[in-house]
Amino acid sequence: MELLRKWLGHPEDIYHLLRFKMGGYRTVMPRMDTDSLGCGLRTCYRYLNQTSRSFAAVIQALDGELRHAVCIFYLVLRALDTVEDDMSIPLDVKVPMLHEFHSHLYQPDWKYTESKEKDRQVLEDFPTISMEFRNLSKVYQEVISDICHKMGVGMAEFLEKKVDSQHEWDKYCHYVAGLVGIGLSRLFSASELEDSIVGQDTDLANSMGLFLQKTNIIRDYLEDQLEGREFWPREVWSRYAKKLSDLAKPENIEVAVQCLNELITNALQHVPDVLTYLSRLKNQSVFNFCAIPQVMAIATLAACYNNQQVFRGVVKIRKGQAVTLMMDATNIQAVKAIMYQYVEEIYQKIPSTDPSCNKTQQVIASIRAVSLPGNPMASRHHYSPIYLSCAMLLAALSWQYLSTLSTAAEEFVQAGD
Repeated sequence: MELLRKWLGHPEDIYHLLRFKMGGYRTVMPRMDTDSLGCGLRTCYRYLNQTSRSFAAVIQALDGELRHAVCIFYLVLRALDTVEDDMSIPLDVKVPMLHEFHSHLYQPDWKYTESKEKDRQVLEDFPTISMEFRNLSKVYQEVISDICHKMGVGMAEFLEKKVDSQHEWDKYCHYVAGLVGIGLSRLFSASELEDSIVGQDTDLANSMGLFLQKTNIIRDYLEDQLEGREFWPREVWSRYAKKLSDLAKPENIEVAVQCLNELITNALQHVPDVLTYLSRLKNQSVFNFCAIPQVMAIATLAACYNNQQVFRGVVKIRKGQAVTLMMDATNIQAVKAIMYQYVEEIYQKIPSTDPSCNKTQQVIASIRAVSLPGNPMASRHHYSPIYLSCAMLLAALSWQYLSTLSTAAEEFVQAGD
């Protein structure tokens, strides 16, 4: 009955979950015909679906040859990331592997069969991935190889180095996510589906990656602590606690939330760049690919802001909420409206005693300035009394059925890969 109560409070979730499951998601993520693909490409798409439920769908919805280039780009970086994550590989072996990994793209027989990671198949069958890489146009190969090289060097740098300053936090996020944004942007332009400026403006592309990565790092505080990882910058958390792990102690919850709010404020500074970047995109499949993760991120930050639950468990946006965002974020005006909605939600939760209060308000003011607050925002969530009554009746009659649907929908909307 808890699920029913949640839906009664958000009747729009019911509508969008039904719309999503009854075929609406195909307007955002059309099904790809894999039967016409060669054996190697079919294998690559199988690995894509095995290693990423969320990215697999949006990658396969991309237009033309860009789809294959992004699929291979993802698998190459997944293989690189698997090497970085594998704690069974000694550092004296891992560091050279990360530095040299890009060169294996041109070595038909190279593979690594000693990984213990769950995604080890992308290393064990790297010859199939590298073969399809070499089948790509040279313009795509150059981008993928270059980004793989830079990311491997950056990963090696942070293997034995903790994130101390906010500058280093930005640098770490650049290596693991900003470079992905830059690489994707260069692929978009190389495909000629987007203008050359999209691939040339690396600052905006970097911000796209940083916004997503910082959101994941903020949200995953407790999970990372339990697994012995630390990604919050010492320069920030040391003002609130002696050790980062101390923020999870009940007696420190007030300062922990203040630290959380400061980091969320830092992440929000990337939103104007995100909106500028998205406003330049012309191709619908590319826009959907880029916009959906960004609106998921702003909704996640709004859920995490001033929320003690970040230090007690997992904070997630509702499945119906995620589906609604995915179905709505198909044009720049809608995305601006979504961004505006969630920063207003954050603004309403800013404690007057929070040390970052003024800074948060300033950042939100800058986002308001570029998200056109004069737009008819209410239309996104305005429902008539008759609709509300019908939706509530529908919820009462079908909540158990929708529970099953929402589980299926989650395969498409979970973020964080």
